[in-house]
Amino acid sequence: MESENIRRNAELERGAAASVPIVVLDPPPARILVKEVNWLGDLVMSLPALRSIRRTWPRAHLAVLVKHELASFFDGARWIDEVIPYSVGRGLSGFFDRRRIVGDIRSRRFDLGVLFPNSFESALWITMAGIRRRAGFIADARGAMLTLKASPPPAAMTGHQVNYWLAMVRATGIADGRADDFALDVHEPSRERMREWLAANRKRPGRPIFAIAPAAAFGPAKEWPAENYGALIDLLARREDAEVVLVGAPSERAKCEEVAAAGKAGAMIAAGHTNIGQLIALLSLCDGFIGNDSGCMHLAGALGIPTVAIFGSTNPVRTGPMGPKTRVIYHQLECSPCLARTCRFGHYHCLTQIEPAELADAMAAVRAAR
Repeated sequence: MESENIRRNAELERGAAASVPIVVLDPPPARILVKEVNWLGDLVMSLPALRSIRRTWPRAHLAVLVKHELASFFDGARWIDEVIPYSVGRGLSGFFDRRRIVGDIRSRRFDLGVLFPNSFESALWITMAGIRRRAGFIADARGAMLTLKASPPPAAMTGHQVNYWLAMVRATGIADGRADDFALDVHEPSRERMREWLAANRKRPGRPIFAIAPAAAFGPAKEWPAENYGALIDLLARREDAEVVLVGAPSERAKCEEVAAAGKAGAMIAAGHTNIGQLIALLSLCDGFIGNDSGCMHLAGALGIPTVAIFGSTNPVRTGPMGPKTRVIYHQLECSPCLARTCRFGHYHCLTQIEPAELADAMAAVRAAR
């Protein structure tokens, strides 16, 4: 099944419109801390909720607490006043890391804490840090630690994930927002650096360049086969004399090397050479993106570049890419979506039945519709 995002965007808007009256916080918050989510794709999908907080409280100091490896996501976001990166080690070092995090939060004297993750630990941190007003969904036995709380409404659990965090800030009286408020901010120094990197590594300057993300942290049930990606790279080279840059996390570099070796045309490999902010900048310079359901896919869609997303075990209605130039390739079988990391039958037909030409044709159609 090939589905465009037109119908899905309409569903997002219906979800955004189902709002309840906003409670006016008295006194209004002066210093707000948002504990951000822990995965790149979730960061993109939670952006409308974060932007709604900024728009509702434009005079407040707005800070985000986010994992160190994701902190550069906000490099270009000048509307965020402070980014507080953190990391937690294992064993005894992790205890001291957590103690340091709580101390860092306490020292900044926030008067409102908003929890995007549902974890008990995130609520414990802001409670121990002395933040008086603490907002979030009731989950993971943390309800007693929240002062502004609600249970997730059914629509937030079944519709697109973007509505989940919007429903939380709405139901707790923090803010109200729109599901289409997800524009990414590109850090201009990073864009210039990536422009220089491309200039040094391209073989055919001036020709189209497509980004491909062949890996997915979730597991093999999200990953289209490497040999298929190799065939797709060759097809794009034949059809459009295009070049391909393979993107991903440092841990995904081996998968990118496997994909580059699977085709004859070759590909540049950026995985391992970029942080998240630089990855955003690199994608903004590309003519299109093709890849699995992954954080890179969400970045590309939100940037507004032509994006073709491959879905296997996961549900595109729930976590499909957002943006005006996206198309989902999804072969829904009787067992789909199983939401599993591996195929219980061992055949991965939801992925292997997708042909390279189907993706190349979809990309051509999305680009032609601009």
